[in-house]
Order: sequence, then structure tokens, then C-alpha cells
Amino acid sequence: MARKVRWGIISTANIGMRKVIPGIQKSPHSEVVAIASRDPARAQRAAEELGIPKAYGSYAEMLADPEIDAVYNPLPNHLHVPLTLEAARAGKHVLCEKPIALDAADAERLLQAPKDRLIAEAFMVRFHPQWHRARDIVRSGELGEIRAVRAVFSYFLDDPGNVRNIADIGGGGLLDIGCYPIVGTRFLLSEEPRRVVALVDRDPNFGTDRTASVIADFGGGRQLSFICSTQAVGHQSIEVIGSNARLEIVIPFNAPPDQATAILVDHGHTFDGSLARREIIAPCDQYTEEAEAFALAVLGETTLPYGIDDAITQMRILDAIFESERRGTWVDL
Repeated sequence: MARKVRWGIISTANIGMRKVIPGIQKSPHSEVVAIASRDPARAQRAAEELGIPKAYGSYAEMLADPEIDAVYNPLPNHLHVPLTLEAARAGKHVLCEKPIALDAADAERLLQAPKDRLIAEAFMVRFHPQWHRARDIVRSGELGEIRAVRAVFSYFLDDPGNVRNIADIGGGGLLDIGCYPIVGTRFLLSEEPRRVVALVDRDPNFGTDRTASVIADFGGGRQLSFICSTQAVGHQSIEVIGSNARLEIVIPFNAPPDQATAILVDHGHTFDGSLARREIIAPCDQYTEEAEAFALAVLGETTLPYGIDDAITQMRILDAIFESERRGTWVDL
């Protein structure tokens, strides 16, 4: 029988319950053995719902369990670094939900973690085959010279009690969803942006960034432009525009785990895109792929492709976007 990483889950957060825990449970080298909540009854209900053997009424109690190898941390953004550090110092490897921190300085605190513990930011899209196929096409030269990446990610949420609408604990659209076009473009181009500029609209009551338009200069004439919003109709898209063709990932960020997805490659033979090539990607749970990659790294079978340094780089880009909002100018990275 293959060795397995024994996972503990910090909190009963919705994303964990609906998406990440079921994904981890399907990973061949993973098993979810515990879940913790500050409310013991809630932890027990979650454990029963998902078939998890142990339920803990505090995070510290679970982190003290020597039979747990790794934890998944989906707490509100302001608790990502403190609980990740606590878990790592308790001897656990940590997969932490994005954004890994409130800003780059916060993320840099993770460098204090024990060097033999793995810490990664949970950008599941980087493990979905549709993104790997898209990157292969970009690298193949079929699109020609890459000119631009264009993306949109939005949803409507005006609940004042939702953590995404509480500014002091890391709410707002850029940290929640604007991070995806950034990490996606970094992945597709295998490059980092050199400067950014942003136009941000803030909710007058929440103080959060509810709509942002961002341009990132990746050098060599390549640019990313994206819109993210927490108060707009739900939508997501990303396309890479080249001198010869354009590529579109049809459902880029929330690919359904049980349905095929698609990539379009359009050489511009018609303006309506009706002659675009459509490549079908088999159904895949990107959370399972992410958990499996992390587990194999914990077991020493592979190396971790994205660690603390990558997460810090991501936060520095987001910091520059907020700095551009404040200054009203381009900000160099």
C-alpha cells in the first residue's frame, strides 16, 4: 500500500467543506484524518458529514496530534500567516489558502518557519491539466508573439458580515479573486511583471476594493489587463492574444471537477470565432491534483513546485497594485 500523508483541516470554512476536503480525500497519497473548529459541535458535524475520523474543538489541540503530517489552512486572510507558522512549528507541513498573507511583509514572516516544513499557497489552477495544456500551446509558438493576456473574474456579494467584505481582515476583490489573473499570467508566460497600474473603486460602507482594473507590464510588449469585482455579475474568462492566434480557457478558475473543460485556439479566420479549434480536457478535480502534488512533495517523491518565495513574489505584485491605487501612477516591481 502506498504511503499516505495524513491531513488535518484547520476550520470548517465553506471552501474546505465543499471543494478542498473532498478533493484531498480523492488524492491517492492523502487521507484526511482530522478537522478542527473553535466550536467542538461544529467540528463534530463536519467530521460526520465528510467521514473524517477525528474532530477537535481547538486548532492547538489538533496541531498537537503527532499522527497528523500536514494541514490545510482556509481561515480568514489575516489568520493565514499566524496559524501557518503555528502549524509549521508544531511539525506540520502547510497548504495555506490564498492569499497566503495580507501583504508581502506579512508573507515574509513565513521565512521564520522551520526549513524542513513545506509551505505552499493553494492556487489550485496551476495543477489543472487545462492550464498545463494552455501553457504548452503558448510555449509552442502557435500563437506567435504574445501581445496580451486579458481576464475577468467577478461575483456579486454585498453581505456585510461576509469576511470578503471586511477590510480589516483582508477583504476585497483583489486579494480574493484578482490574484488569479496575476498568478495565471505568471504561470502561462513563465515571467514576472515589471510594473503595474490600477484603477480601484471602493465600497463606501465596507471600504473594500469592490471593482479594480489593472494593467501589468510583463516586458517585451506583453501586457496583462484584468478586471475583478465583488459587486458585479458572476463571470470569469482569460485569453492569451498573440500575433498569429489567440487562446481562451473557457472556465479558467472554477473548472468543475466532474465535467470536461475546453480550450479554444482561434487563428482569426472569422470574427465570430466559429472556426476556432476546440480542445476538450477530460474531467479533473484541480483540488485533488493540488493535494496529490503537495503530498508527493511531503513524501519526498517530488519537489514542491511553488513554495514561500513564490508566495512572497505574488504578494509583492498585489502590494504594488494597491500602491498604484494610492499614488495614481505606475509602480515598478
